[in-house]
Amino acid sequence: MTWVKVCGVRSRRDLETAAEAGADAVGIVIAESPRRVDLATAAELARHASVATFLVTVDLAAEDLVALACDLGVTGVQPHGRHAAEAARAARDRGLDVLRPVPVDGPVELGGIPADETPLLDTKVPGMHGGSGRSFDPVWAEGIERPWVLAGGLGPDNVAVAIRRLRPWGVDASSRLESSPGTKDPERIRRFVEEAKSA
Repeated sequence: MTWVKVCGVRSRRDLETAAEAGADAVGIVIAESPRRVDLATAAELARHASVATFLVTVDLAAEDLVALACDLGVTGVQPHGRHAAEAARAARDRGLDVLRPVPVDGPVELGGIPADETPLLDTKVPGMHGGSGRSFDPVWAEGIERPWVLAGGLGPDNVAVAIRRLRPWGVDASSRLESSPGTKDPERIRRFVEEAKSA
């Protein structure tokens, strides 16, 4: 059964909706984004989560990311931008799970990503680090022979088709589960998880 992450949760309601729907993980964004939360909210969400929690950051140095992740009590990290490789390695060394973002704008090559990091493939959009709501050409991700997570433009209407075609280990969605930027729609979350789990 496909692993499912709901990214950009901002409230206890978002968190509980995702967990009750059967999601395996949520993303807590502290980088600049419509889905950004402050550190106090991030800590509260991590504390009350009954599923895995991934801290989503951009350009955070390795030592800062690990210290923050440990302080907040998340179970994993998703480091974007500068320092991503070093931050991922430091997080693994501390026993944190790592989703390693891979911006996709052509055929995918994952040789540089260690086996104990899970690649997260998302559409490359200049000036953005995920959450664009845009899909990439599925041909670019065909035939990957290691666990990986598909992101980029996924929603309740297309996730099952994407899973059946590409057979990713997991899927991740954010912007297309919202009624407006940063505001999750509970019904879209429920439908997304249901479609992904039944594909």
